[in-house]
Order: sequence, then C-alpha cells, then structure tokens
Amino acid sequence: MKGNKRMFRGVLLMAVMALVMSMLAACGGNNNGNSASASEPAASSGSGTAASAAPAASEAPAGDPVPVKLQLKWVPQAQFAGYYVALKKGYYKDEGLDVSILPGGPDIVPEQQVAGGSADIGVDWVASLLTSQEQGMPLIQIAQIYQKSGLVLVSKKSANINSPADLKGKRVGNWMGGNEFELLALFDKYKLDSNKDIKFTKQGFTMDQFLGGELDAASAMTYNEYQVVLESGIKPEELNVIDMNDEGVAMLEDNLFANSEWLEANKETAAKFVRASLKGWQDAIANPSEAVDIVMEQAESGSTTKDHQLKMMEEVAKLIKPEGFDLSKLGYTDDAAFKQTADIAKKFGVIKEEPDLTKAYTNEIMDMASKK
Repeated sequence: MKGNKRMFRGVLLMAVMALVMSMLAACGGNNNGNSASASEPAASSGSGTAASAAPAASEAPAGDPVPVKLQLKWVPQAQFAGYYVALKKGYYKDEGLDVSILPGGPDIVPEQQVAGGSADIGVDWVASLLTSQEQGMPLIQIAQIYQKSGLVLVSKKSANINSPADLKGKRVGNWMGGNEFELLALFDKYKLDSNKDIKFTKQGFTMDQFLGGELDAASAMTYNEYQVVLESGIKPEELNVIDMNDEGVAMLEDNLFANSEWLEANKETAAKFVRASLKGWQDAIANPSEAVDIVMEQAESGSTTKDHQLKMMEEVAKLIKPEGFDLSKLGYTDDAAFKQTADIAKKFGVIKEEPDLTKAYTNEIMDMASKK
C-alpha cells in the first residue's frame, strides 16, 4: 500500500512539473509573438518620436498597417480626388498603410501641421513650401502633382481691367494665407505696390464679394471659383481673365511634402503612400464621374453639388495632365519647373534668399515608388 502511495505521488509530481513547463513555454511564445507587440502603444504620426518608432511599425506583421496622416490644403473636393479614390479603392490598404485624410480650412496651414507633427505628409503650393522652408521648417517636397497653375484674376469687363497694368487703383482680392504669392509676383512685374497702388483685400472663400461688386478683380481657380462665377449666370464673354501662366509668374501648385526628419526614418512608407496616391489620381483622371461620386461621400452635405465637382475634376485633370504631358512622369519634380518657381519667388520677393534646391525637393521617393 505504501509503495502504491509513493508511486502515485511520483506520477502526480511529474504531472505538475509538466504543467508548469507548458505554462512557461506559453509565456515565452507571447514574448516573441504578436501579442506583446499588439499591447505596446502605437506611435503618434509625424512627431520626432513617431519618426524613431516608425521603422519598427513598417516591420510589423501583415495586418498591422502603418498609420499615415495626410493634411489637405482645403476642404474635401475634387482638387484632392486622387487621394480619396486611393482610400476608397483600398490602394493604401494594399500597400500596408492606414491613411487618414485630414481636411484643410481657412485657418489651417499644411506646412505648420506637418512641421509640428500633426500630419506626416501635406498638400500645398510650392511657393508656400518655399517660404516655410526659408522660415526654417524641416520640410521637403517628395512629389509634384499639378503641372500648371490654376490661378487667375477674374474681373467684369465693366471694370476695364484689360491687362495687369489696369489693376492700379482697383480693389483686388485674394484668400491670403500663402495663396497670394503669384499675385505679388504679378504686381511686382508691373511695378505695382500692393500697399499703395492697389487696394489688396482679403477675399472670402465664396465669390460673393466679387458678384456683389465689392471687388473689381477676384482671385479664382480655374477649377473652382471661376466655375462658381459662370454658374451665377455671368457669361465668359462678360469677363476679363488674367492667367498667371500667360503672365510668366505661374508657380507650381499642389504637391506632396513631408517632414524631412520623419521622412529620413520612413522612406519606404512615403514611397508606398505616393505609389498608391498616383494610382488613385490616374483612376480619377480616367473616370472623373466615379471620382466625383467618391468625393461627394466626403464633402460636407449641402456645401457643393455633383455637377460643380464634376466640372472641377475635369479642370483639375487639365492641370495634372496638360496637353502633351506624359502621365507616366506624374509625381516627379521637374528640375527646370521647380527652379522656375523658385526663381520667380526670389525675383518678386516671395522669398528673400536663393533656396538650396538639393534640400527643397527630392525625387528619391518617386524612384522608390516606381520600382514596384
């Protein structure tokens, strides 16, 4: 009987030891597997801390997408259709990214958002980027989307503004906040002081001031405000239009830029984002109606119409893919075009110093995006 008890105790002891060993093995598996990494806090996008943590995120297993925040220049509209198309169709997801598109507004400066870490990548005009870089913000352009300027000055023929020289003494509007640089270059070209020779006025984000007669000439984008004027019932032949491209002061507009510190640690993530975005833009240009349907899902209810957005998409396509442009080159920053923008900016006082173009933009991310 005693022998049986000793045998029983031995068997029981072995069973307990086996159980303990299995539990230890299980704990060891969690330390090396996904459970532990999932319990770690996610890095916040865009900040210096995020930059150092981001490479680890890019090495995470499939199913753990890398977060990327895109800061737009303005509210959801066809101007940004490519990004919304890429999001809707899962192009970012296919690249292993979890992209958040942050709408802009009158009080949002994309460069400040990206420099401060509230966003990882931003959309704005090149002149605005150049001024921000001159102010010391750690920013660098990684892709150029728009190939031509869409900015014009529109006036009623009754205002007798037949050329830029006729702006002297007139009430001229612009939205300011970085949108005025091409006009400042235009004024300087015609020796017009924006503080003395012109009543340069902050323009609202509707065309009410112009339509109501409070402005003699108003800023307008060919794809937006100009269309609003036509939709109000005014005919093209009743208007005079000053085109920045024709005047030789046009600057490159919508681009993609990143915080240079974030970019240094997240080049592969940036390349994936650009690759998916360009795919979205190509779809938007090929199928504008579909793109507008996607944009309308994001636009504030009652703020716009599908017809207006469709016209906007058609005009945007002309700026992204002007006649004769090879769409396969979309996204690459053309050295000559960027230098022209920088030269105009310097010549007409938008920036004070000659920018270091080797630090202002890079095509490295585009080269990486094109390899796949």
